[in-house]
Amino acid sequence: MAFKRMVPSQCNVCGGRLQLKYPKVVDPQSKETFGISVCERCELGHTTPQPDDLSRYYGQAYHGNRHGFTARYCAWRREGFVESVLGKGGGKKLLDIGCGDGTFLEGMQKKGWTGVGTEMNPAIAREAGLTVFESLKDAADEGPYDCITTWHSLEHMRDPAGTIVETAKLLKDDGALFIAVPNAQGWQAKVFGARWFHLDVPRHLFHFGDASMAALLQKAGLTQAKRWDQEFELDLFGWLQSALNSVLPDPNLFFYHLTGRASGGGSAQLALSYALGSAVGAAALPTVPAATLMQQGGTLIIAARKGR
Repeated sequence: MAFKRMVPSQCNVCGGRLQLKYPKVVDPQSKETFGISVCERCELGHTTPQPDDLSRYYGQAYHGNRHGFTARYCAWRREGFVESVLGKGGGKKLLDIGCGDGTFLEGMQKKGWTGVGTEMNPAIAREAGLTVFESLKDAADEGPYDCITTWHSLEHMRDPAGTIVETAKLLKDDGALFIAVPNAQGWQAKVFGARWFHLDVPRHLFHFGDASMAALLQKAGLTQAKRWDQEFELDLFGWLQSALNSVLPDPNLFFYHLTGRASGGGSAQLALSYALGSAVGAAALPTVPAATLMQQGGTLIIAARKGR
């Protein structure tokens, strides 16, 4: 087992005291057990302990196969978020932190943006002809930027508060930062607790909600400009897979099979996952818009600007 870091005693964002909330959260891949401690002030969740070497928790077992339609749909939706705040491209500069395979960057470039990205493993995005750096520091020389995006990458970072403080310095005065994270204070998280699909320990090192996001923005000198509470397929699947995780012995079996990951679990459990998954998915459909309306969705997306 990898050597693990000391368990933190203070919140990464506000410095508040941490209390253990979930003592046993199982990593579906490695089957190792982690805890989640929550800040008494801002309620930011901290995965504990945090492995020094996270690379063994990623790889093919994590990434799996991408479905072209859902990837394009996701990128199209996020393009809409950006344009609703900043308008059309027209040569504006974009930085996508944690750009993955570059689908979103490619879409923005087609819409007139000058886009670059960062990614720990940039090979796939670079093969697509994109400019991708391996660190935020390397991307700083290309700034300042009209738009910076962190689509479900902040929760993977060792120091999210420090990252956002540094990221805010790369924004133009009239620019905007977009942050998307799983909502650890939404209905899904409250219903399923330690079995919530989007906890994904230890790859998700931090778990955000309304209070912790507000504290994070304040620390970086940013204010919320706009908010969304849904990414439909992520929210729907959060209900579906979390419910299956609550009743089946092997977590995430349905998700792994759909995305081409090694799943195990056996044919009987897989068949049961598909049968139950279809029923739960249908039942969860009306829950997604209801949670969105109440700002209790499985995803929290914030557009922020400079100034308090």
